[in-house]
Amino acid sequence: MPRHPSPFRQAVCGVDEAGRGPLAGPVVVAAVILPRDHRIDGIADSKVLSPAVRERLFEIIVREAMVSTVVVGAARIDAMNIRMATLWGMRRAIAALPQAPTVALIDGRDLPPGVVTKCRALVDGDARSTAIGAASIVAKVTRDRLMTRLALSCPGYGFERHKGYATAEHRAALAALGASIHHRRSFAPVRAALEAHASAEREAAA
Repeated sequence: MPRHPSPFRQAVCGVDEAGRGPLAGPVVVAAVILPRDHRIDGIADSKVLSPAVRERLFEIIVREAMVSTVVVGAARIDAMNIRMATLWGMRRAIAALPQAPTVALIDGRDLPPGVVTKCRALVDGDARSTAIGAASIVAKVTRDRLMTRLALSCPGYGFERHKGYATAEHRAALAALGASIHHRRSFAPVRAALEAHASAEREAAA
């Protein structure tokens, strides 16, 4: 009986993240291996796609491709710093794929340490590589959904709208409410809010 080649043979893995810049919430890293000769039209850098298009492509990618995601929480970001925490997540996302990729294409300039798979960094990779573009979509949609859920358990900050980014609305809420458990205390605006609240409490107690 003839053997049929795997659609994932000579597998190229794309790796990207969402959420390096926000003041709150996790970084989400995704690794995606698209099938050879895939027919998923419209994959591009998630930042240039509308939310509706991202959602549609997300459902197709997770159904047709090999996908892994890693959520790197605020506590680890504070402990490791944002760069190292992101690279930690990338290494774990590659390792979590059901098949070891032949090569991993990483969006950006940095390569995660300790990865056995051959890796290559691509600046603006989410616009240059379909596999990285697919990973950017998975990471972005996954993180947006997580932030919407966090908004339900941590109301008042508007996470469902700004997704933790440093918008005027978010900064105003941070000044009024202080930092939540989901805020990155190592980030300067959050540190400033914590110091302001601590100073106000000392003045009130004096």
